[in-house]
Amino acid sequence: MKAALLVDVQQFELRDLPDPKVPVDGLVLKVEACGVCGSDLRRWKEGPPLLSQPIVPGHEIAGTVEAVGPGLKDYAIGDRLAVAPDIHCGHCYYCQRGMYNLCDELHFIGITPGYPGGFAEKITLTQEILTNGILHHIPEGISFTDAALSEPCSSVLATHEKIGTGLNHTVLVMGAGPIGCLHVVIAKVCGARVILSEPNPIRRKMAEPFHPDVFIDPDKEDVVSKTRQLTSGLGVDTVICANPIATTQAEAVKACRKAGKVILFGGLPKAQPMTSLDANRIHYGEIVVMGAFSYHPLHHQMALDIIKRGVIPTGSLITHIFPLDKIADAFRIASTGEALKIMVTTS
Repeated sequence: MKAALLVDVQQFELRDLPDPKVPVDGLVLKVEACGVCGSDLRRWKEGPPLLSQPIVPGHEIAGTVEAVGPGLKDYAIGDRLAVAPDIHCGHCYYCQRGMYNLCDELHFIGITPGYPGGFAEKITLTQEILTNGILHHIPEGISFTDAALSEPCSSVLATHEKIGTGLNHTVLVMGAGPIGCLHVVIAKVCGARVILSEPNPIRRKMAEPFHPDVFIDPDKEDVVSKTRQLTSGLGVDTVICANPIATTQAEAVKACRKAGKVILFGGLPKAQPMTSLDANRIHYGEIVVMGAFSYHPLHHQMALDIIKRGVIPTGSLITHIFPLDKIADAFRIASTGEALKIMVTTS
């Protein structure tokens, strides 16, 4: 089979690897589509982890079951599956309380060494993944590329459920990448008014089909002043930092009203993970600053359901599709900011 290995900084190699063997109690999935995530892009820019072997990335996966082990009864050849990366241990403090995304021993398909990802023609889903991972059957009528969107959509759904986005809320989304656009959609479905801040004019244009109520160009307008103006001086109820830029987190605290929420959704680069926030404003304004990472497996099923119902305008979100042998082009385009969601397919 063919697989794309990240071998160095911004360097993939397409290699012929042996077809995966079918585990007795697992299956082999023929990958049909795999999305390029922001975390994939950061890893591409940084290169594979030091002292590790080249890895096959990719964790927003949809495919068809090609082979099933003799000990497996719940899956059949031809089943269409959407697969997310998280594999929890099932026995730590957090797993015992259903907080699987916070598992102390969390592993990730396409990220953790030894768990090759979806930028390949085939992957193995072992019993560990089938039991403690996240995967669901793809509903009829959903394409493989749309089904692969269920992974990023899951984390967005989990965030808005956790913070209780509602009808009387004004939400500021900072960043109009694919995740930012998903936040716009889900916040509006919850009934909120949505302000979208994005400096890139190409991305602002691509975000129009998601219908934010207001656009802000932070290169031309002060985000804090503009949001105050739009909220009668109060500040927004919620700010979602949907980008990997520390300065926007500082702005978010200033744009948020008293007793509001600032959500640190986009992870910062590992080499520069520190940020600076106005602690007095957080303290005296009782502002909640919280992280948002991953999701419960239920959110993955929810994501597939709302994609089937047409809640997500997938045709506007997926702007580029590349075959596996053009994966270098896929990442190059992703790095320019001139795309939203990019899918890599094997067909």
